[in-house]
Amino acid sequence: MRSPILSSVAVDPFGDRVHPGPGAAFVVLAAFLLAFLAIRTSARMTRSVGWWPGGIEARGVHVHHLVLGIGLMLFAGFLSFAVPLETPWWHLVAIAFGVGAGFTLDEFALWVHLDDVYWSERGRASFDAVICSLTFAALVVFGTRPFGLDEPLSIWATAAVAGGVVALSAVAFAKGRVLLGVIGLFVPIAAAFAALRLARPASPWSSWRYDPAKRRRAAARFDASRPSERLRRRLGDVVAGRPSEVRS
Repeated sequence: MRSPILSSVAVDPFGDRVHPGPGAAFVVLAAFLLAFLAIRTSARMTRSVGWWPGGIEARGVHVHHLVLGIGLMLFAGFLSFAVPLETPWWHLVAIAFGVGAGFTLDEFALWVHLDDVYWSERGRASFDAVICSLTFAALVVFGTRPFGLDEPLSIWATAAVAGGVVALSAVAFAKGRVLLGVIGLFVPIAAAFAALRLARPASPWSSWRYDPAKRRRAAARFDASRPSERLRRRLGDVVAGRPSEVRS
């Protein structure tokens, strides 16, 4: 008997053969989430206690776990194309891909900045990337259709709707409202809400479109002392750890 959670996905993730769709994505998503939590916990233990074994070093070079993650994703991706997979092998390949994605996105900020910013303020981008990826994947797994296309439309109508939703999400991304932009690909009203709201002060939209007075408004709206921003920071600190400019 399937659990209520598994009953929510459109394809049984424990079937005999892999079928592209939400069922297969569920296995990847679960592995991704568990791998991220495990590796982030390990990194926090390495940071706070001396007895934890910590990372991997080879001849004085620290091997970041994103290297392991990229290797796992490449290996799992190649096998999924090259081999006719059956149970339990496709489950193992899906798990390997999810673990690799979790390891890699946990260090998203490092491969964006090409610098070890893991515990700096810029390193918080890794946590944001994981949250956005989890949100996107969860919406796919639970059968939400992108672009709000719940009914069959003509080709031109479909193109118009998809183009409008993508444009709204692009504005949300440019305004620094990334999570709402991701949700907006599936629930367009979220993208519309973000597109109409004030941009974050450090966002591209603020640099391109705002005059000094509007930038000051944006800075005041997203000031770290505001309750909503403090809550957001605290939730991030609980899961990802408090940033500091001192590398450890």
